[in-house]
Amino acid sequence: MQGFAGKVAVVTGAGSGIGQALAIELARSGASVAISDVNTEGLAVTEERIKAIGAPVKCDRLDVTEREAFLLYADEVKDHFGKVNQIYNNAGIAFTGDIEISQFKDIERVMDVDFWGVVNGTKAFLPHLIASGDGHVVNVSSVFGLFSVPGQGAYNAAKFAVRGFTEALHQEMTAAGHPVKVTTVHPGGIKTAIARNATAAEGLDPEELAKLFDKKLANTSPEQAAKVILEGVRKNRARVLIGNDAKVLDAIIRVVGPHYQRLFPKVTSKMLPRPH
Repeated sequence: MQGFAGKVAVVTGAGSGIGQALAIELARSGASVAISDVNTEGLAVTEERIKAIGAPVKCDRLDVTEREAFLLYADEVKDHFGKVNQIYNNAGIAFTGDIEISQFKDIERVMDVDFWGVVNGTKAFLPHLIASGDGHVVNVSSVFGLFSVPGQGAYNAAKFAVRGFTEALHQEMTAAGHPVKVTTVHPGGIKTAIARNATAAEGLDPEELAKLFDKKLANTSPEQAAKVILEGVRKNRARVLIGNDAKVLDAIIRVVGPHYQRLFPKVTSKMLPRPH
């Protein structure tokens, strides 16, 4: 894909799924890649695949919730490659459970990874992106950053926050005249391990939920998602929707507005298992 040769790109959550596919596609497109994850086994696979392509790669274990480590990591990546052009804040986790029965710690954990991880990555790398003269921040939200559904209060909160944070950043970079573009990504159902690795509130079976997600909702491969994201970055799109499901649902929300809150509980109650 054109537009990435000679760039230095950072990808979090690169041990599997969209992050792994993004890192590999960036490498194929001529970029040098810094990859990180807490999943060191998956990360090693990504590293080997990038090395097989022949692209420069820096591989590190990184917990995106550890702010000081993230700040140090940003400096290390810049020192290693000499510059940083792009950051793909992709790392994320999932949790299912009605707010009434969810524990504070469960909600906090989702916010720490899915929102604060994005904030940490953005803030850590932003000075380097500005200094590069050709920067780009790509933050992964979700279709659940466009609308809410029952049982996903924590995830909705984090992904709505990512959307608001990133859209504000987009406007700030424009107003300040900084050479940094900003893109928010809203994937629909992607065939990744996020559902299989998700946790759930008491009374819900995570394995049952994962099977439901894989069978009925995961329609797009990580490789397809990566190509759509990079095409959006290449064309400097402020918002990228991934999958026909994301496009259709976005269109519905635009038409019906807040009235979707009357419709969705009826639909999801027929699809999603309830606590027992």
